[in-house]
Amino acid sequence: MSDEKQGQGEGRREQQALVRVVVADDQTAVREALATVLDLQPGVEVVATAKDGGEAVRAAEEHSPDVILMDLNMPRMDGVEATRLLSERFPGVAVVVLTTFADEEYILAALGAGARGYLTKESGRQDITRAVRAAAAGQSVLDPAVRDRLVAAAARGGVPAERPGSGLAPDLTPREIEVLTLIGEGLTNRGIAERLVVSEATVKTHINNLFSKARLRDRAHAVKYAFTHGLVKTRE
Repeated sequence: MSDEKQGQGEGRREQQALVRVVVADDQTAVREALATVLDLQPGVEVVATAKDGGEAVRAAEEHSPDVILMDLNMPRMDGVEATRLLSERFPGVAVVVLTTFADEEYILAALGAGARGYLTKESGRQDITRAVRAAAAGQSVLDPAVRDRLVAAAARGGVPAERPGSGLAPDLTPREIEVLTLIGEGLTNRGIAERLVVSEATVKTHINNLFSKARLRDRAHAVKYAFTHGLVKTRE
């Protein structure tokens, strides 16, 4: 084989080994920092960033990435819904969740939607890079804290087949369920916004969405719905 052909072959192998990544996070500083860190890693290229789930889905269509690093709680379309759409439309794209939440309902919702990995934002850059590469290679990666949660839940028989709240409207997102729970606890829109550290406008959007999906008439109906489905415990 000539030196030229050998060089072309090596170049193709290097190109094939390159992991193309989309970073999806609604916080600009976090999104840009993650993109910068990953872009500096050998064999990794950030091809796009997204500030919500809808943008992440469009980025997958436009850039054909290998992996999408996905936050869960984002406006307009959250990470779980985006992961579900990506699994249906682009099954070759691996989703690795990177979030502050390690609660069972979030973990199960994300994995159930098709996420190949689940990390918390306590993860270091080496852990994130390793997870991205593993996901691109078809492997599943779970943060140790996430594994511990699932093992503990399984040990006490607490890992449900679906998200908590049997009988809830099936397409409610984890954030919408969280908002519904806080409505059941009697919080106002402002109180919910303060608890979740989001704007009141965002809370109103979540409420409108969950009212539509669960066919709720008003706030009183929502409170009853939350109690009926076990999201809020009756005070003794």
